[in-house]
Amino acid sequence: MSTRVLHVSDLHFGRNDKPESLEALGRLVEEARPELVIASGDLTHRGLRPQHERAAAFLRGLDLPLLTIPGNHDIPYNFPKRFTHPWQEFERLWETTEPTYHSDTLVVAGLNSVRPWRHQSGRLRDAQIENAAQTFTGIPSTAFRIVTFHHHLLGAPWRSRKKPVAKRNRVLAGLVEAGADLILAGHIHQSTVAERREFELSTPGGERAVVVSIAPGFGQPRPNRRGEARGLHIYEIEEQALRILTYIWREDGWGLTAVRTFPRGHEPLAFRRPDQPG
Repeated sequence: MSTRVLHVSDLHFGRNDKPESLEALGRLVEEARPELVIASGDLTHRGLRPQHERAAAFLRGLDLPLLTIPGNHDIPYNFPKRFTHPWQEFERLWETTEPTYHSDTLVVAGLNSVRPWRHQSGRLRDAQIENAAQTFTGIPSTAFRIVTFHHHLLGAPWRSRKKPVAKRNRVLAGLVEAGADLILAGHIHQSTVAERREFELSTPGGERAVVVSIAPGFGQPRPNRRGEARGLHIYEIEEQALRILTYIWREDGWGLTAVRTFPRGHEPLAFRRPDQPG
């Protein structure tokens, strides 16, 4: 029996949000029946109260447990409120910018990577990474551990203009040490997924598998900009493996375009040739 998580990012309510894609997400939720919905920032386009309220109404209308964190578009654009009360509207609706979720199968730590004095780049402090480690302390060994924030750790090679979270090697190492199995983000409006052992030297019997997953943007505030996909991820978490399903908007619904499977823990996936019986 698998545990499913739906991951959407960069909804950008208030700019080119389309009702047909919102309605289609409801149908996909009915089919997938995820345990949790994670929205990893940029719920709004300009951080305005009506935009926050529309985003909250839509997400709560899915009638599922939610974990939402802010993105760089979710804070005011006007001075001085951007610096004096950056989280006021977000916290009014969601209470905190760093929520957590706990169940028997799933533990999630949400972190706020937004810096009001920087429009695009993000940062995580050491204390935030330590808070994630505390979230994972004392939980069952079988529980799957997720950390989510808005700014990406890695990007697609064709979408490299946006800077990743500051000191990303240090952030990644700290979250691995904290016990994360899966690290989620958005920000770049493109899907990219990798296991840490694919881009860092691994030793036999060494570190656990850690997967970094960047969701494509659910919204498309700049429809004429090339290189920005509209999509979402569904994670299927099983005892031995993590499966990531990428859906892209096809004008008539959310179409499955990729399925990637990664091992959980130290052991690699078992190999089976296509001609072998299942």
